[in-house]
Amino acid sequence: MDGMAEQRIPYFSQWETPDMTLAVLAEGAQAALLRDPLWAGSGAGNVEDYARWAGNLCGMACLKMVLAARTGKIVPTVDLALACKEYGGYVEEPDGKIKGLIYAPFIPFVKDRFGLNTRVVTGISVGDIGDILQQSEFFIASVHHSIRWPDTEPPSKGGHLVLVTVANSNTIRFHNPSGHEAATRENVEMPLETFDRFFAGRGIAIDR
Repeated sequence: MDGMAEQRIPYFSQWETPDMTLAVLAEGAQAALLRDPLWAGSGAGNVEDYARWAGNLCGMACLKMVLAARTGKIVPTVDLALACKEYGGYVEEPDGKIKGLIYAPFIPFVKDRFGLNTRVVTGISVGDIGDILQQSEFFIASVHHSIRWPDTEPPSKGGHLVLVTVANSNTIRFHNPSGHEAATRENVEMPLETFDRFFAGRGIAIDR
């Protein structure tokens, strides 16, 4: 892409088997992911816990990519989520439902555990992301999960997290932890105005 240097940032899905996205959409994560043959790679103690957590792991998949890019180490997503939960970044409710990722506690979590300097950014436009990436190495952006189908009109903005690696005045590049095929997962390139339809104007900047 013109004006964009090629980057090799490792990609990880929030499911251990990336091809399960369409099954998750059809059946829900807790039903579909009980069939994920690679579930043990998540760090969960059993497949039920994996399936219960996986729908909330987009932020941890983004963190896993950042850590792999920075250190070469691969940390399982459920391991990351349980550590983040200790800081309040996830809340397990009595009925087993999970709330998160909650941004504010994520900041001290990644500082303490991994030495990452991060900050919550809110109230921005899509055009501001390029400016953020002049100062920061990565931006975890809040988008609607239907961004995997860029020709659609999302019912709302936000609720899902993607890892933005590059942005210029026209185009943005990102890894999507729940892309349904290769082209919508890794190094997805999209015009800013298309990304804007899904973007909630908030996210987490990860400094260099």
